[in-house]
Amino acid sequence: MTFLGTLRHWPCRRLWARVPRPNPVGSGGKAGAEATPCRGAHADSSLSAGVEVDLGRLEGADAGIVEVLMCRQRARNSLGKVFVSQMREVVAHLHGDGAVRVVVFRSLVPGVFCAGADLKERAKMTNSEAEHLVHGLRSLMTEIAVLPMPTVAAVDGFALGGGLELALACDLRTAASTAQMGLIEATRGLLPGAGGSQRLPRLVGFAVAKEMIFTGQRVTGERALQLGLVNRVAEQNEAGDAAYREALQLARQILPQVDIDTGMAIEGMCYAKVIPTRDRQEGMAAFIEKRPPRYTGQ
Repeated sequence: MTFLGTLRHWPCRRLWARVPRPNPVGSGGKAGAEATPCRGAHADSSLSAGVEVDLGRLEGADAGIVEVLMCRQRARNSLGKVFVSQMREVVAHLHGDGAVRVVVFRSLVPGVFCAGADLKERAKMTNSEAEHLVHGLRSLMTEIAVLPMPTVAAVDGFALGGGLELALACDLRTAASTAQMGLIEATRGLLPGAGGSQRLPRLVGFAVAKEMIFTGQRVTGERALQLGLVNRVAEQNEAGDAAYREALQLARQILPQVDIDTGMAIEGMCYAKVIPTRDRQEGMAAFIEKRPPRYTGQ
């Protein structure tokens, strides 16, 4: 049985403000050449040296929309240790921020969304270190996938390997017509390890997913729309941010539909169902007695 055969399963002016958060994990000391602020079409001068992933909160009529800003310039947003650590910190912040109603993942590096794994960094790892890193990537993508608010990936350039897996972890995807997307791991002697083998076939079907993974082929934004890999596609513009602008329009359409008060009420009702359960009592007892809980589903 093959590997996949086992699977079933406007322009506009806007106000921008950084979301307060601790100093980026791993950015202490010398930042290094690859951690310099981004420059180019997407550059925002408020990003500081050492920041590879940051948060931007829109204001005014767009209040409630938050952007995850990816800015590992020289390494094309590849998934290195610092990048992944900062992304994990950002995602954890989003999980606990009740004011966030829509999240847009975007790149500040022209021509690329995320180039995937940092193979230069990974080549220096032991087998156990590489395995640990991939496990961490997989869990990170899961944390993105289970964020409680709608998420949109704005693919304005290359989204390859782990970069596409990051986009796949989002609820929705927009792409520039010229974008290039693919799970190219097979061309590197690897296979998708951060959820791509599970999420891609759920979007495009098993036959197409098998072809893309087995061959490592790349598809354009136009083709991705035809396959159902992305929700919207836009002709690339001179600024190189067509997918981001499309994602922002989509986020604005979602924004009025996401009522935080209703969400809080739903959370309250769900929590109320947990209170009388034996598992809740067991969890508290286990904590007090400093032992592993023995849940029974009751």
